[in-house]
Amino acid sequence: MLTASQISKSFGGRALFKNASLQVNHGDRIALIGSNGAGKSTLFSILLRYDQPDEGSVVLQRGVTVGFLPQESAAVGEETILQVATVFDREIGGESIDYSHLTPDDYQIEAKAKRILKRLSFRETDFLRQAKTFSGGWIMRAHLARLLVMEPDLLLLDEPTNHLDLESLVWFQSYLKSYPGAMVIISHDRSFLNALAEMIVEIDQQKLIYYRGNYDAYLQQKSARQEQLEAAYKNQQREIKKLQTFIDRFGAKNTKAIQAQSKRKQIERMEKIDAPNWSQSRVSFRFPQPQRSGLKVLELEEIHHAYGKSVVYRGINYTAERGQRTVLVGPNGAGKSTLLKLLGGVLPVQQGNRKVGYNVQVGYFSQHRVEMLNLKRSILNEAMDGAAHVPEQSVRTLLGAFLFTGDDVFKPVSVLSGGEKSRLVLAKLLLNPPNVLLMDEPTTHLDMVSIEVLISALQQFEGTLIFVSHDVYFINSIATSVVHVQNELLIFYPGDYDYYVEKTKTASDQSGLVAGDAVLKQTQPRTQNPVLHTREQKRIDAEERQTRSRARKELGEKLVAVEGRIIQLEERQKGLTAALKQPEIYEDSARIRDVSSELAVIGRELETLLPEWERLSSKF
Repeated sequence: MLTASQISKSFGGRALFKNASLQVNHGDRIALIGSNGAGKSTLFSILLRYDQPDEGSVVLQRGVTVGFLPQESAAVGEETILQVATVFDREIGGESIDYSHLTPDDYQIEAKAKRILKRLSFRETDFLRQAKTFSGGWIMRAHLARLLVMEPDLLLLDEPTNHLDLESLVWFQSYLKSYPGAMVIISHDRSFLNALAEMIVEIDQQKLIYYRGNYDAYLQQKSARQEQLEAAYKNQQREIKKLQTFIDRFGAKNTKAIQAQSKRKQIERMEKIDAPNWSQSRVSFRFPQPQRSGLKVLELEEIHHAYGKSVVYRGINYTAERGQRTVLVGPNGAGKSTLLKLLGGVLPVQQGNRKVGYNVQVGYFSQHRVEMLNLKRSILNEAMDGAAHVPEQSVRTLLGAFLFTGDDVFKPVSVLSGGEKSRLVLAKLLLNPPNVLLMDEPTTHLDMVSIEVLISALQQFEGTLIFVSHDVYFINSIATSVVHVQNELLIFYPGDYDYYVEKTKTASDQSGLVAGDAVLKQTQPRTQNPVLHTREQKRIDAEERQTRSRARKELGEKLVAVEGRIIQLEERQKGLTAALKQPEIYEDSARIRDVSSELAVIGRELETLLPEWERLSSKF
């Protein structure tokens, strides 16, 4: 349905693509990935014919409709949110048709648009408000709703999850799984790509490289490809060195001149393999640790908070303890960011008390923190500020992980974009972390390598972490408890995100609260019957013990299964290695090839299983 053939494109003398080709067929689920600046959004512009390639062509099958969601907010005029979601142009057979020409049946799209807008966290009272009165993120949601109402044959989505809360994201991901058309997605959300992608196309060194499967499959295939390329490069370099040694030694001798010339031509005819450049390799960095705090780090008592007439909280209580890694979840507008700001002292307490524990230092990360940067300093000097005990080379290593490489670190902070400033603030926070971190959507503006670095930092972090995120992979990597924020209540789940999902699924057939979980004890009315409270608490404790017992049993079963597979593979590996030591095997080239191939497959599987075994062992 869409074919880009032999595309080349350069900007300012820098080549983004060289003879790159992309084929999109009906039903394809393609993820387009690559480091920041690799050219992903530029490729979208070329596919949409907003931009022209220097060489090559783009052909769209006649009659195919295309819907595009840009990364940044699209312009709006005087239209309402509902109009943004329902007024659209469609190309059918090359003819543009707008809303006024739709048939009576097509007016059902308004009802469909309302359903989708609600799923994207809009309220009915928002439908008739002018779109320009909303933030850029909400406007992008309205444009996303328009695409889902429109149902084009091909969706081009550039970072579609950036402006979604977790609940909207879960619905959107489920919706796309059954979407009838094809899609090409640019995203840094690993879980999102794992759920949807059936093919990964990576922009790497001006080429488009294809991998079958989702993002996790891509990582495995790329690792194997890297090993193969590195081996091929080393073999070719050894061959070139061998030929060049002969040329240097005998090129001047008459008796060997013809042979030397032949070997020189042999080198020239070789299709040279570029030296591997694994720019996406994981950065290794040891983060400094903060001072130890008291057990109770932050407390909110009987907190009331409102924005004008809009009440967010009435008398909530919350206690954060040392070492907790808690993610706040809930629908947009429920008060997650407000709760973080109240905990961090960013918002003044209107009614109630906020208590800060012994030896507690609070760090609050949000987009407005960029205002705390000194715009006159260089990136490096700004990062070094406050990181007196961290060597400069370590600072530069971390800056590189957040995409400030080479001479970029000497740029003044004033020239950075909003996203770059946000990344710099995050790097500074990690170089000198407080012992209580409050983070609101910390993965925004980060590519996958930088997200992995952030995860590594927070896994090492020995303080207390409370955060808001819609990145499920990030949440699963970090959170050990969940607080659901909704309807002025805080509901605590004493387990990771999978535990939360399991419990909320169980609750779908029940009314009110989730079985086995309770509203935080502090939110209970002070007049509650203590006998009933004790009985309820005993029931909760018993169910939690049963849950932990089941989880431990399942963990043990998984551990035994992984151990058994590792033993099986290692035994087979030992046998194949012994076979390669037998002289007679070298008389059968096919046998050598088969043994070597099987050893490579075993090695890759062991590389996956051994870290999994370590992870399971550490939890058992």
